[in-house]
Amino acid sequence: MSEKNDLILLSTERANSWLNIIDNYDDIIKIKELLDSKDKTNLIESFHKNLEFGTGGMRGEIGIGSNKINKYTIGLATQGLANYLKKKIKGNIKVCIAYDTRLFSKEFAYEVATIFSSNNIKPFLFSDIRPTPLVSYAVRKLNCQCGIMITASHNPKEYNGYKVYWSDGGQIVNPHDINIINEVNKLDDISDIKRKDKSLIKLIDETIDKSYIHEVSKLSLFSNENSKLKILYTPIHGTGIKMVPKAIKSFGFNNVSIIKSQENPDPNFSTVKSPNPEEYYALEEGIKELKRKNSNILLATDPDTDRVGVVELDNNGNEIILNGNHLASLIVHYVITQKIKDKSLQRNSYVAKTIVTTPLIDRICKKYSVSCYSTLTGFKNIAKLIEDKKNEQFIAGGEESYGYLVGDFVRDKDAVISSSMICEISNFAHTKGMNLSTYLEKIYDTFGYFKEELISITYRGVEGKKKIDNIMNDYILNPPKNIFSKKIKSFINYNESNNSNIIKSKSNVLQFITKENYILTLRPSGTEPKIKFYFSVNCRNESNNVKNINYLLDNEIDKIKKKYE
Repeated sequence: MSEKNDLILLSTERANSWLNIIDNYDDIIKIKELLDSKDKTNLIESFHKNLEFGTGGMRGEIGIGSNKINKYTIGLATQGLANYLKKKIKGNIKVCIAYDTRLFSKEFAYEVATIFSSNNIKPFLFSDIRPTPLVSYAVRKLNCQCGIMITASHNPKEYNGYKVYWSDGGQIVNPHDINIINEVNKLDDISDIKRKDKSLIKLIDETIDKSYIHEVSKLSLFSNENSKLKILYTPIHGTGIKMVPKAIKSFGFNNVSIIKSQENPDPNFSTVKSPNPEEYYALEEGIKELKRKNSNILLATDPDTDRVGVVELDNNGNEIILNGNHLASLIVHYVITQKIKDKSLQRNSYVAKTIVTTPLIDRICKKYSVSCYSTLTGFKNIAKLIEDKKNEQFIAGGEESYGYLVGDFVRDKDAVISSSMICEISNFAHTKGMNLSTYLEKIYDTFGYFKEELISITYRGVEGKKKIDNIMNDYILNPPKNIFSKKIKSFINYNESNNSNIIKSKSNVLQFITKENYILTLRPSGTEPKIKFYFSVNCRNESNNVKNINYLLDNEIDKIKKKYE
């Protein structure tokens, strides 16, 4: 009880400090309502701490308070970032800013631009919604020192967020993220935010778009000009409508249809429960249209267009949903084999993936003598790898959470590029009498059958964080002896120092591996109140083996669910 009282006192103190400063009547009323309520739960959730940068930057529910996304927390983050940039960089500083279709995204973006301008930092602000990859591209194209994307990616409509990019086009990593937080924490209160000068703001027109699409078009490795592929696309009310159709057409495809009910930007994402293409409910509208039109492929991008989900039909007209591991494997295999075929694969080429992405990619790379590097979770770590390995040639990579990249002129997962490349792979497969699924089966025949699953368990609030911490600690203190009915060969705690040449920083991730290379990984989300369990198994691609391995996988998942859900 004393701990809760401490949180109430802390939250009350912070809320009152905000009341003494802000002059917005509606915000004052909201804070007073939190303070006056007998149930202090919402007060605590709103004010017990400051939002922190996680794997995707700063992200949270929209609302009033230091632990919510609002113009004040956005403002503090921007002022702290401005202070850091001015300490770190001598001379003129430029930043690039974009925003997605979410509630207040445009308002937040203009607030960010105003604060930078007031700090004598020149902001280049996209004049309309744009996909996240455009920020990564524009930062380098415009020689900016930093970039900001206002988005909460694939989260529900109640969320918004703030992604920060560095001069290399990748999202910020250590030490920049920690140093920015330190600068934010040095600010006494929201009155420290400078926001009175808009004179340096420069709006970005479509010049960047055209340059980007030109670069995308050069990634094509197959002639698609006479393709009969029928492509269906939905931006799920997000930014993808700005760039994905153009990019697909730049690859030579002409038969591209848009899901009309999800074409227009909508901050409420009114046709879906949540705009996450990893979830079936986000694809339902598109699947209905896929079956009605009997199209070859459906692509669905999330609101900021860094992730893409893909569906095709089998011979009986039933949908086949390809997950992130499937698509990452297809992209890597296709890019490597096509580059070998046209003799453009350089000796120093490499592929990058994360530690929770399918080991099938490692096997593919090994066969073709291409280096494969595994980073910590979060595409920012792949971007950092690309920047560090300038003497080697990044050709493709991805992560299981539906994010992929081909080429290195963007330094983040890119659903504009990925959508175009996936259409090309589908077209290539069709010219061989296959679709994506049968192409994947051919890969399994050569490299073995791999299957991965992910379950996310949500624990909200202060108590939820404690539960997640307790689960992780229990696995450290009492590690399992067996997983998938097999003895554990190795246990990796990524929160401890390791000697990897690739993974040089620590992370709150635990991984258990058997001699058969069956893998169980635990990782608390950096942006959501969830703990994630990743499962990976493999065997020869023969029916009895596949049946047995699926049984072991399902059994392991059931054990976790019964224990924690």
